[in-house]
Amino acid sequence: MKEGVVLIARNQEGNLVSALETSLQRKESYSCPGCQGVVLLRHGQVMCPHFAHKSLQDCQFFSENESAQHLSLKAALYKSLVNHGEKVSIEKVLSEMGQIADLFVGDSLALEVQCSRLSQQRLRERTRAYHQAGYEVRWLLGEELWLNGRLTDLQRDFLCFTAKIGFHLWELDWKREEIRLKYLIYEDIFGKVYYLTKAWSLTENLMTVLRFPYQAEQVETYQVTQRKKVSHVIQRELIGKNPRWMRRQEKAYLKGMNLLCLSDQDFFPQVRFPESKQGFVQIRQSLEGFEKLFMQYYRKRHFSYRQTLYPPTFYAKIVKNRYN
Repeated sequence: MKEGVVLIARNQEGNLVSALETSLQRKESYSCPGCQGVVLLRHGQVMCPHFAHKSLQDCQFFSENESAQHLSLKAALYKSLVNHGEKVSIEKVLSEMGQIADLFVGDSLALEVQCSRLSQQRLRERTRAYHQAGYEVRWLLGEELWLNGRLTDLQRDFLCFTAKIGFHLWELDWKREEIRLKYLIYEDIFGKVYYLTKAWSLTENLMTVLRFPYQAEQVETYQVTQRKKVSHVIQRELIGKNPRWMRRQEKAYLKGMNLLCLSDQDFFPQVRFPESKQGFVQIRQSLEGFEKLFMQYYRKRHFSYRQTLYPPTFYAKIVKNRYN
């Protein structure tokens, strides 16, 4: 039988208590704030102190086991926010949405610690439920979901965007006890991603950290190398029947073109905005204007196998001031 673990419960007096409190007694009776079922206080050697459901049969809020990583990260975030004077609730029951926020800061910000894979449909449902209820949500990703060389379809649905640092993702590192930002994320035409990384200790002021994408002042840049003989790479992809390139070649044919006959210069810039078939669920603003300015900037420059990447605000400023 599954045992749903939680960090908060109601005591015999009906008050919410946290398993992180040192004064709690195991012999006392506790109940789940979601389903009202019995939960037991436990102190494990691997997991931080927590409450475990005696039975999950009737609980719609906590239906799965949580890993030691998930519990420990939630506890660390909670302690840090409290230490910096934030109004924060851990595992806040949002009955109108039928779900629980891992952490809820102030009156409108939910922080979700996501350590395991979930379906894109479920992620989209949960995100939209927050937005429809008037809440903001930030997804903080555990090790299994960290960004490496390519964006998975699920990772695309975690992408956020601001004009100051472009596309970005938040990650949590349990072993290093830090929160990490991967930002200025761009993707080349073959799916390889490029980005910058910044990290902070979990003991720092997390709300200040989470505001960084909106308040960054320094214009950061980096360079990437364009591929040579792009048509040869595309030919290999077409021989391997890569669906993405098969569709692109079909579109080219309809326009009277053949991708294999194009030069490297025709594909410049090779590194561009990430794409999403279904649209970016975390991003509610239109990106069309930013992407148009991005492409306009490079197409007015001389071709080079070195491409310098900037924040979206840079492209807007340069194009409007220099080329208009």
